[in-house]
Amino acid sequence: MTKICCIGAGYVGGPTMAMIAKQCPDIRVTVTDIDETRIKAWGSGQPPIYEPGLAEVVRATLNRNLFFSTDVARSIAEADIIFVSVHTPTKQFGQGAGRASDLQYYEKAARQILECSKSDKIIVEKSTLPVRTAEAMDRILSSGGHGVKFDVLSNPEFLAEGTAIADLEQPDRVLIGGHETERGRKARQALVDIYARWVPRERILTTNIWSSELSKLVANAFLAQRISSINSISALCEATGADVEEISRAIGTDSRIGPKFLRASVGFGGSCFKKDILNLVYIAESQGLPEVAAYWSKVVEMNDYQQGRFVRQMVAQMFNTIAGKKIAVLGFAFKADTGDTRESPAISVCRDLAAERAALVVCDPHALDSARKELADLGDAVCYESDPYVAAQGAHAIAILTDWKQYRELDFKRIFQGMEQPAFIFDGRNCLDHAQLYEQGFNVFAIGKHAWSHL
Repeated sequence: MTKICCIGAGYVGGPTMAMIAKQCPDIRVTVTDIDETRIKAWGSGQPPIYEPGLAEVVRATLNRNLFFSTDVARSIAEADIIFVSVHTPTKQFGQGAGRASDLQYYEKAARQILECSKSDKIIVEKSTLPVRTAEAMDRILSSGGHGVKFDVLSNPEFLAEGTAIADLEQPDRVLIGGHETERGRKARQALVDIYARWVPRERILTTNIWSSELSKLVANAFLAQRISSINSISALCEATGADVEEISRAIGTDSRIGPKFLRASVGFGGSCFKKDILNLVYIAESQGLPEVAAYWSKVVEMNDYQQGRFVRQMVAQMFNTIAGKKIAVLGFAFKADTGDTRESPAISVCRDLAAERAALVVCDPHALDSARKELADLGDAVCYESDPYVAAQGAHAIAILTDWKQYRELDFKRIFQGMEQPAFIFDGRNCLDHAQLYEQGFNVFAIGKHAWSHL
């Protein structure tokens, strides 16, 4: 039996290993982490992260060939293949602060692998990393001098939170990069053979290791760029009377452009887009390419601008003051069908609203605990409520910041009757029926669209 160990039981490691265990019942998969609470949750069959379909996959394989453990050393020693899926946040100190990746956890994992390994192993980079990080892994692992051989591969994840299980089951592509040596190609083929159990071979792409590492950053940068591009046009639409959804539809039918990631909103969030673009900026600067760095910096700047513009619109439409006014914030997760709040637009929007002395009530079906942590320093300026009807009771305005399906199905006529008048809705996701809301009495403001206002 092949034995796989994954270091890191987060949003990438847990779901990915659960899918490998499901598709490869003859492979023993162990997910390790030093966080005992997290491992206990995974081991109970109730994952510590929300992702549709994830719990079912975990429970189907748990203690059959999928295991969770805090004994990292033993799991490393017993494994044939080790996936490194540790946190690589944006560095907050020293050289490259605010842009470069913080690789301290990655290096600690590399040194622990070296220390605990008594047999040859394949090491798979699953974390999102700067290009040529595998070189550092190679150098650390080759410093042992005790005869153990390591082959390092790059296998970046391309999961979209909210659809991770479907993405793992039927991926657009699986990318595997390796060194162009005899050993490197053999190691790469071993990983190809695992994925080929359920992924069509034509969807498994093999490259050199540097192309694989850089492809992940570039993919996220291109997706974020499309969002920032359409968001920049949404501001122009509001100024000219054009409709951003009609423009998205018009340009999206062009086969050279396509329709995906052209939906205007309050902005993108999540753990990857901003972090990866800033990393790309830092790499470009480090390579003496300031024009390239400046180009990609603008994608992040436009995202920040869009969030600030949303708050400025709220203040302007509510008679230039929201001090003391109750605002119900519906949605705090960075997107629907996930409980992840990392870099969520709701964080900056709520902070800006609180700075205007608004009384906030945050509502979200899966992210309230995270919201409490993100906004803990705001104290009594923010309340938290799981029931959107209770959250909206007595509110002057509603801000839609996550397009949860249940919010589209709310009885807004009932909500309107319990709100202060005039009642406002600011749809930061363009997910509601604005004409119907207007007929019910709301003053409706959306992204890149004309206002439906009774005032």
